Amino acid sequence: IARALAVSPRILLMDEPLSALDSERKQEILPYLERLRDELHIPILYVSHSPAEVSRLADHLVVLEGGKVTAQGPLVETLAGINFPLCAGKDRAVVLDGVVAERDEAWHLMRVEFPGGSLWSRDRGIPPGRRVRLLVPSSGVSISRENHSDSSILNSLPGQVEKLIESDHPGLSLVQLRIGESKLLARATNRSLAALSLQPGQHVWIQVKSASVME
Repeated sequence: IARALAVSPRILLMDEPLSALDSERKQEILPYLERLRDELHIPILYVSHSPAEVSRLADHLVVLEGGKVTAQGPLVETLAGINFPLCAGKDRAVVLDGVVAERDEAWHLMRVEFPGGSLWSRDRGIPPGRRVRLLVPSSGVSISRENHSDSSILNSLPGQVEKLIESDHPGLSLVQLRIGESKLLARATNRSLAALSLQPGQHVWIQVKSASVME
C-alpha cells in the first residue's frame, strides 16, 4: 500500500488485500484502510468476498455473480434492498450511517442518531459528534403492533412495513421496514407474521435487540 501511495495514484485498486490475514489481524488493519478512505480522498476500488469488510469500508456497492452485475448502488440502500441477491439469507444485516449523540457512562451505553431515529448500543468510548456505522442484523429486529415499555429491549421505534418476501427457510420470511429515511430488515417466522396480519404500508413498532458499531 505504501509503494502504491508513493506514486500519488488517481485511483487505488485493492484486490482481496486482507484475504491472507486471520480475523484478529484484519481488525488491526481495517482502521488504517478507513483512514486512507477518509483522509487521502483517493477513490478506492475494493474487491472482496467479505461482507463485513465491504460493509465497513464501502460507500458504493457493486455485486458480481457469474461475471454479471446483479446489484449496485449506495451501500446503505443496496444492503437494505429486499431484492439484494443475498437478501434472504439468515445472516443479512443492514448498515446505518450515524453520529454518536450521547454516552451513558453509568450503563456503558451510547446513543447513535441516524436519519429517522436513534439507537442505543454498547459504549465504545467514542466521543459525541463522531460519525460511526451501525450494523443491524435482521435476526436482531422484531416487530410489534404496539409499543411495549415493559421490555428488556431498549430500542423501540415507530416505522412502517414496506415489503415481505420468502426467506431461505419455508417457515421464515424477511420484512423490509422503513424508519424515516432509513430501512431495516427483520427475519421472522411466518406464524408470527400471520398472527400480526402484517401488510405493506402498515404502521408498526420496530424493536432492535442488537446494533453494533463497526470498528
